[in-house]
Amino acid sequence: MSLQLIEAYIPKKHFEKVDEKLRKFFSTSYVVRNHSKEKCLVRMIVKTNDSEEILNYLESIINVVDGFEATLFPVQSHIRRKTDEEIENEKKEKEEERNSIQRASRHELYVKIESMSTIHMNYLLFVILSSIVVAIGIIKNSSAIVIGGMVIAPLLGPVISLAFGSILGDFKLVRQALLTVMAGVGISLVIAILSGLVLPVPVESEEFISRMKVDYLDGILALASGAAGALAILRGSPSSLVGVMVAVALLPPAIVLGVTIGAALWEHVLPSFLLLSVNINSILLSAVVVFNLSGIRPIKYDEIQRANNSRKFALIFVSIIFLFLIITIWYNNHAYTGNV
Repeated sequence: MSLQLIEAYIPKKHFEKVDEKLRKFFSTSYVVRNHSKEKCLVRMIVKTNDSEEILNYLESIINVVDGFEATLFPVQSHIRRKTDEEIENEKKEKEEERNSIQRASRHELYVKIESMSTIHMNYLLFVILSSIVVAIGIIKNSSAIVIGGMVIAPLLGPVISLAFGSILGDFKLVRQALLTVMAGVGISLVIAILSGLVLPVPVESEEFISRMKVDYLDGILALASGAAGALAILRGSPSSLVGVMVAVALLPPAIVLGVTIGAALWEHVLPSFLLLSVNINSILLSAVVVFNLSGIRPIKYDEIQRANNSRKFALIFVSIIFLFLIITIWYNNHAYTGNV
C-alpha cells in the first residue's frame, strides 16, 4: 500500500473546525502539534489514493483564508501493526486498483508536469544533441545511432504537458508547453535543414526511406506512444523508456523533413511533413483521452467550468484534425498508388 505524508499548518483560530473535518478522512496516523503561537501542525499519513481529496479540501481553504500551508511528502516506510479489518480492506482496495487507472494526485502531477513544460538550457542542449545524433544516424543509415539519439531526446514532457493543460483548462500551461514543443521541433528542423544543405542526402537509405512512407500503422504507433507517456506520468513511473517511444514518433520524421527541405527534395517534403503531423496529433489525442479518463479535475467553480469547456474543445479539435490527417494519408497513398 502506497502512503503519503500531509503536513498542514493551520491558524489556531480556524483549527477546531478544520481539525474536525480532517479527522473524517481516513488516515493511518494523525498527529497534532503546536507549531507557534499562531499555528498548529497536523501531520497525516494517508493512502496515496486518498491524498488528492484531502489536498482539495485544504486547497479550498487556503484559497480564501490567509495563514494556511500544506505540504505533501512520499512515505518510504511506515511500520505499524495492522488490524484484521485493515488487512481485509487492503485486499478489497487492491482488487479495485486492478480495475481503475492509478495515478498520483492532481497537485503532484501539476508540479511535475509544469517543470517539464518549460524551456531551459538543459532542454535546449538535449534537443540539439539528440537532433545532431539522429541526423547523423539517418545519413549514415545506422539504426543504432538513431536509437541512441532518441534516448536523449527530451520531447515527452512538453507534449504530455500540452495535453494535461488542455484537460485542466490551464491556458498558461498550454501556451508554455506549446512554445516548448515548437522550440524542440523547430531546433530539430533547423539542424536537419543545415544537414541537408551541406551533407549528401541518403535517398536510398532505409532509415530515410522508412520516413518517406506514412500509413495507418504510424498513427497507431503514435497513439500507443502518447497513451504510454500519459500513463507513465500519471503513475509517477520512470518515463525515460516511454520518452524513447515518443521520440520515435517525433524526432526522426522531423529530421527527415528538415533534410528534404535543405536538399530541396520537394517531392519528399509532403510525406515526411504528413508523418510528423500525424504523430504529433496522435500523441496529443491519446494523452488527452487518458488524462480525461483518469478523472483529473480542478476544484474551484470557475476553474471547473473552464476545464469542462477546454476538455470538450481539445477532444473535438484534436479528433477532427486526426480524422483529417487519416483522410489525407488515404488520399496520398491512393494517389501515389494510382500514379505507379
